[in-house]
Amino acid sequence: MTTFGIHDIELVTTHHALDLAELARARGVDPAKFEIGLGQTRMSVPAPDEDAVTMGATAALRVLERHGSDRLRSLLFATESGVDQSKSGGMFVHGLLGLPPQMRVMEFKQACYAGTAALQAAIAAVARDPGAEVLVVISDVAKYELDSSGEPTQGAAAVAMLVKADPALVEIEPETGMFSAEVDDFWRPNDSTTARVDGALSLKAYLDALIGSWDDYAARGGRAIEEIDRFLYHQPFTKMAVKGHQRLGRHTGADLTAEQLETSRTYNRVLGNSYGASIYAALASLLHHEDGLEGKRIGFYSYGSGSVGEYFTGVVRPGYREHLHPEPIQSDLAARPSISFDEYVALHETVLSSAEDVETPRVTGAPFRFAGIRGGARQYERNA
Repeated sequence: MTTFGIHDIELVTTHHALDLAELARARGVDPAKFEIGLGQTRMSVPAPDEDAVTMGATAALRVLERHGSDRLRSLLFATESGVDQSKSGGMFVHGLLGLPPQMRVMEFKQACYAGTAALQAAIAAVARDPGAEVLVVISDVAKYELDSSGEPTQGAAAVAMLVKADPALVEIEPETGMFSAEVDDFWRPNDSTTARVDGALSLKAYLDALIGSWDDYAARGGRAIEEIDRFLYHQPFTKMAVKGHQRLGRHTGADLTAEQLETSRTYNRVLGNSYGASIYAALASLLHHEDGLEGKRIGFYSYGSGSVGEYFTGVVRPGYREHLHPEPIQSDLAARPSISFDEYVALHETVLSSAEDVETPRVTGAPFRFAGIRGGARQYERNA
């Protein structure tokens, strides 16, 4: 029987990072509040010439350099950090990569859930045409107001996944559970560059959607929880995954352990919140840091505020480690410089208006950069 799922995965983040111990000192709080309470040690901060498009294009380029684009039929770009109210961020990526015109390109949005919607749409597309491949790009910059409760949970990252028949990494199983409820736990108005969040309500909505989507998954013939070996959760901060895992264990009566999700938290601890990319950054982290996962079943809990939750599972394919490429992200994480608190504030407060032409300083060494604004339109280019 033909299977469908994730054939390759790539993770990219920003040029800069801020140590949360530095943020804690500046805000006059105990660093343990961030490191232990949130489970975070660093957060990614975009340079002036980086955004969701440049990160997404870089992640996609690394995948396409390994596989080419001959069978690529769709580029699905998922983000809640869109750069235009009409034009898909995927169109910018399509142009930067020089992809063929015979493709479907579009953008998905539903808070942090959009990446999973794109993944499921990609699987449906290749199930209909098993000879085709779909590139899913999930890229986000999490930005909250300075000195707000959400400030230490900021971050940025992009994940690109190649979806096809008979995948090399993870077969996505067909059973899925869903749960949606209109909740004002998190939102970003059109006239705001920062998101707003009701932390207590968001935690409740996250856990409600977890249980609701799990119950729907179980009712629709999903696997018993004892058949799931590793667990992935949307991670706005990594301690949230722990809370979700504990809640699911209490709800099902299963003896779930911290070890079942520990390696999935490695990258997100130093990336910070990457919204829709975070659960797939967790997948990359799991695959990169564990041996012996062949045939193991992974549970995925994807959540997007507002709110939508989905529970589904995937099975790790034999020989998966031969198809992994952890070196680029691990090299990037080791090399990126830490910025000062004052540098972070200056970057945070810089907001470019479409009413004025501007050129951005050349900072990032990534393959693509945001070059500025001309005539109200954003300009992107390959890095020299």
